[in-house]
Amino acid sequence: MKFVNLSFLYCMLHLFSCDQAMEFAPGSVTKSLTSINADSMKTNTVEPETSQVLFQSKDGGQTWDDISQSLPENAQTEGFFTDKKELYLRVKNSMYRSKNDSKLPVWEKEFSLDKRCTDVAFIRSGIMAFNYEGQIYQKINSIGTWLPVFSNFKKQLLRTIFETSDGTLFVGCDNGLFKSVDNGQNWKQVRSEGWVMKLVESEGVLLATGQKGIMRSTDKGENWDWVISEGGVGIDVAQIDGGFAAITYNTTSKSRRVRISLDKGMTWNAIDAGLQSSDSVTSISQLGKYLICGHPDGIFRSSDMGKTWNIVMPSIDKKVFSIYVAGNTLYAIPRNAGC
Repeated sequence: MKFVNLSFLYCMLHLFSCDQAMEFAPGSVTKSLTSINADSMKTNTVEPETSQVLFQSKDGGQTWDDISQSLPENAQTEGFFTDKKELYLRVKNSMYRSKNDSKLPVWEKEFSLDKRCTDVAFIRSGIMAFNYEGQIYQKINSIGTWLPVFSNFKKQLLRTIFETSDGTLFVGCDNGLFKSVDNGQNWKQVRSEGWVMKLVESEGVLLATGQKGIMRSTDKGENWDWVISEGGVGIDVAQIDGGFAAITYNTTSKSRRVRISLDKGMTWNAIDAGLQSSDSVTSISQLGKYLICGHPDGIFRSSDMGKTWNIVMPSIDKKVFSIYVAGNTLYAIPRNAGC
C-alpha cells in the first residue's frame, strides 16, 4: 500500500479541526443548572459566562440546560464524542467517559488509553481512539483496557474511522480514503484525491465530506462521485429520515449552505432560506421529527424538514454551536467560528 503525502493550507486544515477538536471558553464552572427555554427568550443573545461550555436538551431541543458543572474540575475541554449510550470527553492529555443514562454526565478517566489519542470513533465492533499521527487503539471491554490496532496508518495524518453495516472499515486521511473488508488485516486505497473527513451510510449509500464538497458511493466505497461541489469544502453530513442532510461551503456566495436529499443523495434541495446567510454554519443533525442546526445566531430547530426554522437557543459570545445526538439527548457546545 503506497501513501501519498499532501500538504494543505493551514486554514483548510483548521476548518475541519474546529469541528473535531473544539476549544471552549475557559474559567470556573457553575454549580447550578441554568435552563434556557426558547418560549421565554426575548433576544437572540445571551450575556457570556465562562461556565457556559456544555449544554444538554432532553426534549428535542426545546429547552437547554447548562451542564458545564458536570465537567471534570478546572477542565479545559477540547473534544466531545457521542453515540447512543456513551459520551467521551477529551481534556488536555486525558480522555473521560460517561454513560448517557443520567440527568448529568458522570465522567470517569480512561487511565489505560494512550495520552496522544485525540479522537474517538464508535463502530459496530467496539470503540476506537486515534490521533492525527495515525496511532489507533481499540477498547477491549472484557479487560477494560485499550490495545493498539491497524499499524498501517502510522504518520498518515488520520482524520476519521467509520464502519458500515456490513462490517467494512474505512479510514479517512489527509491523503485519501482506505478500505478494509477483513477487519483491518488488509487495506486498499479507494480514494486519493484530497482529504476525507466524516462518513455516513443509509440504505447501501455512502456519503463523505471531502476537499471539494460532498461525495457519494453506491458500490461499497469502491468508487466515488461528487454530488455537491461548489468550489468549497464539505463541512458536515448526517443521515436523516428518508435520506441525508449536508453542509458545504459555496465559494460564489461566500457562505455555507444547508441541504437535504430524499433520493439517496442523488439530488439536493437547499433548506436554509429561513436562516441568516453565514460562512460559519457548523452542524446539522436530526432527533425525532426535528432537524437541529448549529448557526452563529444560535441553535435552530425545524419540524418540517427545513421549510421553516425557529431559534431554540441564542448565541453565546458570538460563538457557533456544534450539535451532538446521543440516543434521545442532544448536546451543544459553543466554539469559535471559522478559521
